[in-house]
Order: sequence, then C-alpha cells, then structure tokens
Amino acid sequence: MILKGKTALVTGSTSGIGLGIALCLAKAGANVILNGFGDASAAIAQVAAHGTQVGHHPADVSDPQQIAAMIDYARDDFAGIDILINNAGIQHVDAVEDFPVEQWDAILAINLSSVFHASRLSLPGMRERGWGRIINIASVHGQVGSIGKAAYVAAKHGVIGLTKVIGLETATTQVTCNAICPGFVLTPLVQQQIDARIAKGVDAEQAQHELLAEKQPSLEFVTPSHLGELVLFLCSEAGNQVRGAAWNVDGGWLAH
Repeated sequence: MILKGKTALVTGSTSGIGLGIALCLAKAGANVILNGFGDASAAIAQVAAHGTQVGHHPADVSDPQQIAAMIDYARDDFAGIDILINNAGIQHVDAVEDFPVEQWDAILAINLSSVFHASRLSLPGMRERGWGRIINIASVHGQVGSIGKAAYVAAKHGVIGLTKVIGLETATTQVTCNAICPGFVLTPLVQQQIDARIAKGVDAEQAQHELLAEKQPSLEFVTPSHLGELVLFLCSEAGNQVRGAAWNVDGGWLAH
C-alpha cells in the first residue's frame, strides 16, 4: 500500500490502458478519480473492489474548461491530486494531404493540449503539498514516425517535449514528470488492424503475428498491467530521480 493516502487522477480511464493503470494505483492504496464518457459504473466497481475511494468525472478533455472543472472536483472531493496520469487519446489514419482538419484539431486537443492543461492546473497543488507525480502516456510514436499518423505522431512527440520541460521546471522539487511510451497494446484500435488482415483471409493467430512482427520484436503485446507497474515504480521513492524521461515499453520496437 505504498500510495495509501494519495489521490490519482487518470484521464481516459473507464477502459483499456487507463483502467489498467487505475487498478494498479488502487491496489497500491491510492484513491482514484476516473475520467471518461458514458457509463462508468463497471470501471468504478472494479477499482472500488480494492477498498479505496473512487470518483468519476466525465470531462471532455478536449475542452480546457471541462478539464478545469475536473481539477476543481478533485480538489473539493479528494483534497487535490497527488498523481496525474495523462492517458486520454484518440487516433485517425490518413495521408497528410487527405487528413481531415477537424481530426487534426481533435487529436492535438485530446492527445497533447489536454496534457498541458491538466498539468498546469495540477502543479500548484503538488508544489504546495511538497510531492507529486505527473506521468504522461505517450507512445513509441513519440519517438518514431508511421505512415498515415501525422496528427498522432506530432502530438506524441509534443507530449515527450512537454514532459522534458515540466521535468526541468520541477527538478529541484519533490514533483516529477515523466512519460511512458508503449508499443502495441491490444486496444480496440489495434484489434481493428488485426481484423482488417483477417478480412483479407488471414487466420486470427497469423494476423496477430504478422502485425507484431512488423514492429515489435518480442512478438507479444504490451499489457495495461505492464504500464501500471511502471507507473507504480515512478511513484515510488526509487523514481525520485527519474525526471523528464521517456520510458519505452515496446517489446524492442525502438531497438531496431
């Protein structure tokens, strides 16, 4: 229970990577504020099973005013945020010349600008309490490019740059800021890529193998629990001098 008494806000956390991280934080004793659209009752129940306080705020993180309202909720109902996990993200794939402008704007707003707004609003409280962790879920695409993913790649590169700046600006405090860069995680978006191969006549096992073999030498998916356990390390005393770093959890993708 290394995080007992701490409060964590995880954006985009009613399913997938965000929920996996939230569960790890709750297991370590943290109170958790979930964020996401729609019915969050199942996610709340899973996190609450660990016996910590759980809240939910439905903020659309593309809107700075809604982010501010979420931070106010955390302050009023949980006495503030000790651990901020910026996880929310969306994706769209198209060539640059065909990329819809509204999709570019939406991806930059959710994948990058939300990280800035949530961080700038959380930092004063962390500084006041003398401890804090900001952990940004970036991507391997924060360090390499991929065809068709202009907005996503640009946003994730931006997240790593922002992480470095916040890491420097908090370097003499007990607040740290770092990024985690996953490779392939079996999210609905990745499953769509597998399904596209299956639709062309490839069986499911071979479709998964082919996808992983193109990028991820381990031939295994990164799991939400892998990422959650790294979050716990960064929140521990062992992570005190990890500042402004971008940690790859990518099955060897960037080792090529």
